[in-house]
Amino acid sequence: MLLTGSQIIMECLLEQQVDTIFGYPGGQIMPLYDALYDYTEDGRVRHILTAHEQGATHAADGYARSTGKVGVVFATSGPGATNTVTGIATANIDSSPMVVITGQVPVDSLGRDAFQEVDIIGITLPITKHSYALRDVSKIAPAIREAFQIVKSGRPGAVVVDVPKNLMTAKYEYTPAKPYAKLPAPALRMNKIKRLAELINQAERPVIHAGGGVRISDASEELTELAHKAEIPVATTLMCLGCFSRQDPLSLGIMGMHGERESNLAVHNADLLLTVGGRFSDRVTGDPKGYARKATIVHIDIDHSEIDKNVPAEYRIVGDVKEVLTALLPLVKKRKHKEWLAQVAGWKRTIPATDYFTPFNILSQIHEIFGDEAIVCTDVGQHQMWTAQHWPFTKPRKLITSGGMGTMGFGLGAAIGSKIANPKKPVVLITGDGSFRMNLNELVTCAAQGIEIHIFVLANGTLGMVRQWQKLFWDKRFSSTDLADVIDYSRLAAAFGLTGTRVGDASALATAIKAARKTGKTSVTCCDVYIDENVWPIVPPGDTIENQRMEE
Repeated sequence: MLLTGSQIIMECLLEQQVDTIFGYPGGQIMPLYDALYDYTEDGRVRHILTAHEQGATHAADGYARSTGKVGVVFATSGPGATNTVTGIATANIDSSPMVVITGQVPVDSLGRDAFQEVDIIGITLPITKHSYALRDVSKIAPAIREAFQIVKSGRPGAVVVDVPKNLMTAKYEYTPAKPYAKLPAPALRMNKIKRLAELINQAERPVIHAGGGVRISDASEELTELAHKAEIPVATTLMCLGCFSRQDPLSLGIMGMHGERESNLAVHNADLLLTVGGRFSDRVTGDPKGYARKATIVHIDIDHSEIDKNVPAEYRIVGDVKEVLTALLPLVKKRKHKEWLAQVAGWKRTIPATDYFTPFNILSQIHEIFGDEAIVCTDVGQHQMWTAQHWPFTKPRKLITSGGMGTMGFGLGAAIGSKIANPKKPVVLITGDGSFRMNLNELVTCAAQGIEIHIFVLANGTLGMVRQWQKLFWDKRFSSTDLADVIDYSRLAAAFGLTGTRVGDASALATAIKAARKTGKTSVTCCDVYIDENVWPIVPPGDTIENQRMEE
């Protein structure tokens, strides 16, 4: 078939079973949007018009994280393309699969400072897994097909495909093709798997450090089976929450800067640390020189570049997490570690019961109403850490949050994408007043698209995490952190045809949630939180993770 470049792009997306595209039109991508018209009119593809291109990337990211599918974004050249940069970086560092297709000025205009010309490939090169700067219509189909193959193979990431406007209108022969197969993972070396099993079988104080690679590889069941068979406690990173049920007796919760006391002390005292799909982020390790210094460190990861990058491992296996654990399980002996588990249990902290409207009580109330099936999205800051600590995640892909980039303003777009991908599941956004005001413009997307998300703003009138650091480490010099509390949340929501309210106690919160759910629309509930309610524990910056501060 002789098709335009724009039609070829759309046909290639259908080959990949893309059913949803997030984006914003503009001059240089107009031919692609013209082609898109036919595909949306007959229902083959749904397009979600967001309020801003950054919102589109976060929505595509939420769509990807909550399903494992590839998120797709359309953006025009110049400011349209540059508005995607933060979303691309957010997805890439957290290994979220995303393809961003940007319009570009015609080939003949490149390098002439044409209207809205920008070198988006040069700008995004350090924050993508791969990029395509197309100059020939014949290269469009191969580029789109390869882009999807690349984002799904090995460690996922973001790919940018930049298409000049004249290529979108040029015609070329299109031949349908099946999606390219994922590139094979590194072959397993059974001698290394057998040696790893020996290390596990001999360990007396083992700990599993589970990272986001477990979620990406869909290896939650294998991880759980290994932990139960060898009776090994499991500490997770933020990206792995839910891959090992927080309600499991072997769960230690999150580790690191704001990790649980038992998690950090278990890692510090372990004689074997089995790191599965983690990258030893500085927020996980603290001072890497003192990290798990009593343990033999094993590192399993599909990305060879992560091995020995942050923390040297004594034993290394490069491979797909699910494949490695599947091969490992038959070789691991059933074990009991009664004394070790008793020691770990002794380190657990208890949260005193109170009727005060604390973040813990707020989150408990929200969880009680929405349950374990809810997809929980967050922005970044104190509310994010409270959610990670207190929400009892039991299944993978239920927490959608920005880890490596720590992107404030991520949450609402991510919640939109998560709801689009999972229309039958409740989607909750836990945010802070600082994060929420960054991208609250996407409320218009919720209203226009008829999306039901329930937003809870933990409002303390400040940039809470920054203020906490200023209080603890910067002599209480609160520079530019307190926020003018000028938002009337009920009127804000009403302006979009949504529901909004402000609450200050648990009974009012329960009433507000039940009323909001009856509307079938997005709701905004502002929960007043004390300005000096801080996140505990905390590891001071530059310190080792066992040296936690539990309170002021």
